[in-house]
Amino acid sequence: MKFKKIAAVMAAAVMVMSFAAGCGSSDEGNSAGGANISVISREEGSGTRGAFVELFGVEEEVDGEKVDQTTTDATVTNNTSVMLTTVSGDENAIGYVSLGSLNDDVKAVKIDGAEATADNIKNGSYKVSRPFNIVTKDGVSEEAQDFINFILSKQGQEVVAEEGYIPLDTTTEYAASGVSGKVAVSGSSSVSPVMEKLAEAYQALNPDADIQIQTSDSTTGVTDAINGTSDIGMASRELKDSETSQGAVGTVIATDGIAVIVNNANSVDDLTVDQVKGIFTGKTLTWDEVTK
Repeated sequence: MKFKKIAAVMAAAVMVMSFAAGCGSSDEGNSAGGANISVISREEGSGTRGAFVELFGVEEEVDGEKVDQTTTDATVTNNTSVMLTTVSGDENAIGYVSLGSLNDDVKAVKIDGAEATADNIKNGSYKVSRPFNIVTKDGVSEEAQDFINFILSKQGQEVVAEEGYIPLDTTTEYAASGVSGKVAVSGSSSVSPVMEKLAEAYQALNPDADIQIQTSDSTTGVTDAINGTSDIGMASRELKDSETSQGAVGTVIATDGIAVIVNNANSVDDLTVDQVKGIFTGKTLTWDEVTK
C-alpha cells in the first residue's frame, strides 16, 4: 500500500513537470512564432526616434497636431548602445538604430524588400533615411568654424564615408590651419560616433585643437547650441521651426539610414513599413501575426 502511494505521487509529479515543460515551450517559443513582441524604443528628444516615428507613420495627426503613437508598453532606452544591447539580449525584441551604428550583435531586417545599406539609400530603394545635422548660432568661434570647415571638406567627408554614412558631394580641400583652443560639441548619440572620428582626424592635423564631445540627444544638442553651452550641436533630424526661430542653424554633414533591428535568433528577415508601424503602435502584439 505504501509502495502504491509513492508510485502515485511520483506519477503525479511527472505529469506536473510535463505540463510545466509544455507551457514553457509554448511561452518561450520561437521569436518568429507565437511569442509576444518586445518593442524597444528610444527616449523622447532622440532624433532617431523623431525620424523613425515620422518615416514609419508612427507619428499621426490628432486634432491638428502630430502625436507620437509609440505603444506605452515599449521599453525605452536612452542611447544607441543600450538599444543594441537590449535587442541582442532578447530573442523577441525589435528596435531601431542609426545605420552606421549597426554591429553583428543584432540583425537588420529588410524593409519592403530592400536591405539597409548606404548603396540602397543612394539608389532610393531603401527609403528610411534622415539627415545628420550640426547646429550653430551666430557668432561661431574661429576654432569651431575651422572644425566645421574640415567636416564639410573632401577630407572630412571621406571620414563620413569610411564610417558607413552617405557623404556630401564636395571637392573642397581642407588645409591645416594650426588653430588651437577648445570646441564644445554636444547632442545626438547617433551622430556622436562619426563626430568622434571627425574630431580624431581633425586633431591629427591640428594637434593643439581640443574637440570635446558630450553625447546626449538631438534636442539637447540643439538647445545647447542656442544657449551657447556648446559651440556645435548634433542633431539626427531636421530642425523644428521653434528651434530655427531662436536662431539655430542646421547644416547637413551626412545622410544616414535608420535600420530596424531584431535579435540574431529571430527568423524574420523582411518587414513592410505597415508591419513595423503596427508593431510600434501596439496593434501587432505577437510574432506569429507578422509571419502569417
